[in-house]
Parts: sequence; C-alpha cells; structure tokens
Amino acid sequence: MRKAKKVQLMIAYKNVSGDSKVARYHAAKDALTVRFTDHSVYLYTNQSVSPEEIAKMKSLAEAGKGLGTYIAANAKDRWARKVR
Repeated sequence: MRKAKKVQLMIAYKNVSGDSKVARYHAAKDALTVRFTDHSVYLYTNQSVSPEEIAKMKSLAEAGKGLGTYIAANAKDRWARKVR
C-alpha cells in the first residue's frame, strides 16, 4: 500500500505594497518555499542560503512586505531546488 503524499499548503502572500512578484509561500523548520506570480516555485533552505537569511525571509513573508525584493537582492540564484 502506498503512503499518501504530504501536501504543503501554501499561504497567500499579503503583498502590502501591491506590486510584489511573490504570490504564496510555505515556511518549514529550516526552509521556505516561494511561489511567484509567474507560477514558478523555488525552495530555499538553510543549506542553500544561511539560517539567518531563512529567518529573515520568513519574517518578511509573514509581514507580507519585502520578500521579493530581498530574494532578488540576496538569494536570487541560491535556491536549493526549483519545484516548478
């Protein structure tokens, strides 16, 4: 019998500024998955960026402001995996 695949529920990004490229996110213990408005999805982990950067990205995600700008400036190509 196959085990059911655990589904990650992504939270809608508040987008306080109104012009973010971030659409949704999912925060895990040591990672952040981000879905952008172009439907691409990237996984950032403590190994691909530093634990401090993951903490900062989670904080920005919860605030709904600045995550896309932070990723573009600091973590752009340092994702662990492109999910979609």
